[in-house]
Amino acid sequence: MSSSRFLIDVFEFVLLLFSLSFHECAHAWMASRLGDQTARLQGRITLNPMYHADPVGTFLFPALIIFGPLFGFNLFSGLLIGWAKPTPVITRNFRKIVRDDNLTTLAGPASNLVLVFVAFILLAIICVAVPDGRMLVLSSFGGALVPGAPAALQAIVLLAVLAIEVNLSLFFFNLLPIPPLDGSRLLRNTLPYNAVQAYDRIPFWVSYLLMIFVGGYILMALIRPALSLVFFALYNV
Repeated sequence: MSSSRFLIDVFEFVLLLFSLSFHECAHAWMASRLGDQTARLQGRITLNPMYHADPVGTFLFPALIIFGPLFGFNLFSGLLIGWAKPTPVITRNFRKIVRDDNLTTLAGPASNLVLVFVAFILLAIICVAVPDGRMLVLSSFGGALVPGAPAALQAIVLLAVLAIEVNLSLFFFNLLPIPPLDGSRLLRNTLPYNAVQAYDRIPFWVSYLLMIFVGGYILMALIRPALSLVFFALYNV
């Protein structure tokens, strides 16, 4: 693994930790606003990753993605994703249970889009205001470091590009209807009672297999057009 690739992987992992914490914090904040204080009382309205980290989803799974190519397997084609410890929600505390549960669920993916938007605005400003900024930004989308570019500026651009990639990946990944991802909760709220009972009995190992072998293909089919759209927008800004 080259030093530049290792540096990018470190940046990506730090961004993943922050993005997952932001995602779960958004769930907890929305639940609190809508009447359920369970997550707030457990200290989950925080960006501190120690309160959100899951041993498998936050550490082991991303490590397999980062180091997997060294051992001959390439999960999610190098797109770094993961998940955090689910935010506790007691739906009976909501005034309108289904509506408020859906809003709480959607707050997580929406928070990832907020981070994408912030990173995009930063890159757009650099494209317009910095000499050769557009070239630096567009080159960074390929994961390349540009020789001769100011180190601080290049680090900012790389972080913003990786923030877009990580958070778009998390946005689409979390909307997959696979337990325990957010999309599964949205789907669960539309199912009749008997179907909910069967859905809740899906074993965790089945969910992991679905996330890896089905979710990966769906994620790649969605993320490539989305990144192309962002690239096109920055090219023409």
